Amino acid sequence: MKEELLREYARLGVRTGVNLQKGQKLVIRAGVDSAPFVRLVTEEAYAVGARDVLVYWTDQKIARERYLHADNDLFDETYPWQALMFDLLSAEGAAFLSVTSSDPAALAGVDPDRIRRASIAYGQANEKFYARMMASRIPWSIVAIPCKPWAEKVFPGKTGDEATELLWDAICEAVRIREGGDAVAAWAAHCNHLTGQARKLNEYAFAALRYENALGTRLTVELPEGHLWAGGSEKDERGTTFIANMPTEEIFTAPKRDGVNGIVYSSKPLVLNGNLVEGICLTLEGGRIVDAKAEKGEEYLRAEINVDEGAHYLGEVALVPYHSPISESGILFYDTLFDENASCHFAFGEAYPTCIEGGADLSKEELLARGLNAESNTHVDFMVGTPDLSIIGVTRDGREVPVFVNGDFAI
Repeated sequence: MKEELLREYARLGVRTGVNLQKGQKLVIRAGVDSAPFVRLVTEEAYAVGARDVLVYWTDQKIARERYLHADNDLFDETYPWQALMFDLLSAEGAAFLSVTSSDPAALAGVDPDRIRRASIAYGQANEKFYARMMASRIPWSIVAIPCKPWAEKVFPGKTGDEATELLWDAICEAVRIREGGDAVAAWAAHCNHLTGQARKLNEYAFAALRYENALGTRLTVELPEGHLWAGGSEKDERGTTFIANMPTEEIFTAPKRDGVNGIVYSSKPLVLNGNLVEGICLTLEGGRIVDAKAEKGEEYLRAEINVDEGAHYLGEVALVPYHSPISESGILFYDTLFDENASCHFAFGEAYPTCIEGGADLSKEELLARGLNAESNTHVDFMVGTPDLSIIGVTRDGREVPVFVNGDFAI
């Protein structure tokens, strides 16, 4: 990977992803294998005028050993200092950048109940921090860099450095980094396009969306009154724009918590807590997931849905054209950050408060009263888009409007 492109990626994450402001602290969460890139991000952050850069390191291999061998009762608790650090830094308005580099099979074979309990404990301990993130009170963003196990999964038959270089090329294309180009300017134009698409959907103020495709999906998704579609950049409580996911191709909102009925099939594999889940089929009644099946990894899917009651309900509905750039690349990334931007998708678990008018200032009880799934310790995206996907929007006066025809926007 050429250093000039790596530096452009670091620049993009700092100046566009979190849009770091002079005098602001930056918290970087990254795996130890990402250290060379994290150093470039740190340089860029200080060049912008960061007050401080703090790095919270993780290691997938150590995490795996802990899940396999640590005392069983440890997975029901967390160390208070971890939650306190994120709580205090987010309360003072620090920016948070996650640098992911995930092995899709990092936790293969780990007891799903240990993962489930650890997820509950971590979510409960970090409730204040995640509430600020979900309500866009602080700027946050996620970027990804390759690791060899991930690259070799994405490009079967290729190994080592060859696979890694191919994945680097694919990531750069997905995040609009090109030699001699200006990724920051390219993202500004892209976000303007997504904002325009969201504006069109908001003008319709649909009461419901009806999904249908040849996989067998037959799903009606009601939308709460006052719901808002968003896409591209968001604004934190200071009015500073940031982009939560890089790449992003989606327009998203929140479904009505108790208004989803039917059956939905996944169209792409899902990597869930380091385990591969394929062939997902969910049945929903009154918004609640009443049956969950998967051709592979069903135990991990069920464990995540059973994290809490809120995980049994959908928290996000997202629209992505089948002929989006990532989809047209023909690459299955085995990473939700990328694969969700190649496909329409849903998420089960907590909804973003900003998906309803005035939601950022509402309590969980008020959000629930407005129809959002406002209380869960998880948020898991799964992909449902196909080349034949049909989505019909139903307006509040009963009009039917084709939103997607043959997998692409029709409005």
